[in-house]
Amino acid sequence: MKNIRSAILRLGHAWPWIIVQFAGILVFILIGLAWTRVPDKSAWDVFLTLTLPILLLITLLLIETATMRRLMDNEADRARLVWATGLLAFWVALGMAAWLLLDWCDTRIPNWASYLNSRFSSSNRATVFTYDHLQHWLTLVEWVLRWIIVPGKLILCATATSHWGWRVPFRRVLRVMLSWRWWLAVILCSLVAIAWTSTFFAGIPHGSVSHQVWAVALKLTGVYILAIAAWLALLAWAAALLSWANPSSDPGEFAPVPALVSPSDDSKRASVRLPLPEGSSDGVGDA
Repeated sequence: MKNIRSAILRLGHAWPWIIVQFAGILVFILIGLAWTRVPDKSAWDVFLTLTLPILLLITLLLIETATMRRLMDNEADRARLVWATGLLAFWVALGMAAWLLLDWCDTRIPNWASYLNSRFSSSNRATVFTYDHLQHWLTLVEWVLRWIIVPGKLILCATATSHWGWRVPFRRVLRVMLSWRWWLAVILCSLVAIAWTSTFFAGIPHGSVSHQVWAVALKLTGVYILAIAAWLALLAWAAALLSWANPSSDPGEFAPVPALVSPSDDSKRASVRLPLPEGSSDGVGDA
């Protein structure tokens, strides 16, 4: 409960960047769509075509880095923004390389399923280890790697480096990476933002043209909101778990202070001496 409360408080403290996430990324998508319509008739058009994606990527990296740093909510040992943004670019490049590798594996799944099916006995090939079963299992493994394992590791590392830069506390990051709390959140967010939203467009369109247009628009809006919400939830949860070992970094939390603390000066005492009633001495009272 403490980590959940910390994650909610971090989202509340970072509300300006949350608004930027929901509105800014939508603007980037619209600009990206407009970029595909830029003609190549003049030198200015060619220059804009080449530089606009780079500017959009740098701006997006800065926004994501600033959001992660605000969610960490500790300026004491924060690295410079330029180094944090560069490290985020490295994690993005690593994620793109993993994505391309998984795309390559995806095209090889039918061949692998056929090969594995041929290695089993005839009875197993006809019952359990059929070609369809093996292809389904391999596709499921590829989906888990693409949407759970790889994002779970990269998001956690990116959140850590956005705050500490090169001075990452590897033991703390590894402790969170091995925690079931982190992976449970990653699984839930993946199921909501990826598996559930993929069913939005599984049905057969029906109704009038205007009805279908409105239905697609609402579905796209739902996919966008759920994807950004899951992304922000994972960032806040990663920040809360990474800062769990340092209570002073939790927003809204106060460090415990003992009620009575003995002073370092031996001539003073921590207890308070109450005044005696009139007519009483310091030692024995009047008879």
